Amino acid sequence: MLYRVSADILTRSFLLFRTCGAGRRECQVVWTSPWTSPEIIQEVVHPRHRAHSGGFEIDSAWINEFWLELAGKEEGIRLQVHTHPQAAFHSATDDAYPIIHSTGFLSLVIPEFALGRVGFEGAYLTEIQPDGTWREVPIASRLEVIL
Repeated sequence: MLYRVSADILTRSFLLFRTCGAGRRECQVVWTSPWTSPEIIQEVVHPRHRAHSGGFEIDSAWINEFWLELAGKEEGIRLQVHTHPQAAFHSATDDAYPIIHSTGFLSLVIPEFALGRVGFEGAYLTEIQPDGTWREVPIASRLEVIL
């Protein structure tokens, strides 16, 4: 599926990364959309989490509340997006602990704690395969930035 994400959602994601991570810690957001039009990302959500320079852990109480909120609004998480301190890649920890464990789920990693230009330069996109492994996919094949 090709997801359409507005420049505003992308900019707000980078602002959250820069505020939360402060150039020293990893940070994560998730992009959501309604079940009636899953391809159009409508919201960026900043999970409650504990972070450090080499990772983060989402608060389990928060995620339980968030699943209920999403169900009530008939929405779902489409992508998880997080930062890395240097080059973007999907670590073994990233592989083992995605927020969603379903085939086709996407994980986008932004390099340099998102301190660079807003966009996908140097970013890494990977997708869960039917056998549960992750495989890098071209960003343009899954994400389109719209105005």
